[in-house]
Amino acid sequence: MTTVSRREGVLLVGIVVVALVWSAIGAKSIGTWALEVVWVLVGAPLVLVFRRRFPLSRLVCWLLVCHAVVLCYGGHYTYAETPLGDWFRDRFDLSRNHYDRFAHFVQGFVPAVLVRELLLRLTPLRRGGWTFTLTTAVCLAISACFEFVEWASAVILGAGADAFLATQGDVWDTQWDMFLALCGAVLAQLLLGRVHNRQLRAAR
Repeated sequence: MTTVSRREGVLLVGIVVVALVWSAIGAKSIGTWALEVVWVLVGAPLVLVFRRRFPLSRLVCWLLVCHAVVLCYGGHYTYAETPLGDWFRDRFDLSRNHYDRFAHFVQGFVPAVLVRELLLRLTPLRRGGWTFTLTTAVCLAISACFEFVEWASAVILGAGADAFLATQGDVWDTQWDMFLALCGAVLAQLLLGRVHNRQLRAAR
């Protein structure tokens, strides 16, 4: 398997830890921060626990770290008030802070490569149309489940969930989130499929 070296692994873990600590210090809303980074707090230990039994490809490891940084940045400021999103809004005269849109695109882009790897390594599926279709479907399902989490948060917390939802008054926010995750999943497979295939072939 073309996976990360021990030194590179330490670097990746260090990036995630630094991002988590930074995002927690002075977070705008500690509750929103917790809801946003819980995926990192759960996912990172799982990757570490299974790193010897099931080492992930180098590509997937780097993508997961990038996704963790995206989540930590959004959790620190809340997605609707990130400075980066504000800069793009002001620079391109946009109607809202679009960091939330970007994060949902990443929510499809990164899991697509992870799901693809799991399907190719753990099932009889081979590279091709079915793997592409199932990977895309799984990523869309993940996005839909996340929208259920947002819906439950709104029901339970009421107005207190506004920072987590980051809808910014857009009645079509849920549909946009799922559509962008779908776009991310498709684009990831088209752009990174060959690189991913080479890393997987190296394992054989």
